[in-house]
Amino acid sequence: MMNRIKYLIMDVDGTLTNGKIYIGQREEVFKAFSCKDGYGITHILKPSGIKPVIITGRVSDIVKNRCKEHGIELLFQGASDKVAVLDDLLKQLGSSLDECAYIGDDMNDYEVMNKIRLNGGITACPCDAVKGIKDICSFISTKEGGNGAVREFIEYITE
Repeated sequence: MMNRIKYLIMDVDGTLTNGKIYIGQREEVFKAFSCKDGYGITHILKPSGIKPVIITGRVSDIVKNRCKEHGIELLFQGASDKVAVLDDLLKQLGSSLDECAYIGDDMNDYEVMNKIRLNGGITACPCDAVKGIKDICSFISTKEGGNGAVREFIEYITE
């Protein structure tokens, strides 16, 4: 079942990060990412042939820089309609929803996750995701967002 997965789609805030946004005195913004997640993307996910994809509602140079660091080419920021973004991407790639795994944490991920789930894909969330998301996931990490949840899911789908 897992060997058909070609894309791991990830949310950022609350999934790749702990969901907190730190704002400094000069209005600079900071986010914390897990090195474990980064290692999993670079050294486990990508070598397995699964492409990492990020779809996030916010726009941030921090996320762009993180993607550059880990060679994530499929980055979509400012996505108010994650379903439309994914549909367009899959159409361009000639792929289908059953080839997708998605990890997200909050209700802004619900529609896209549910669509993937109902079409044979795999959905996951950190252990601190909201209940509505947990209810539609086939995998719930034992880790919180920003603390290795993505890495744990990567290990699960690449076993």
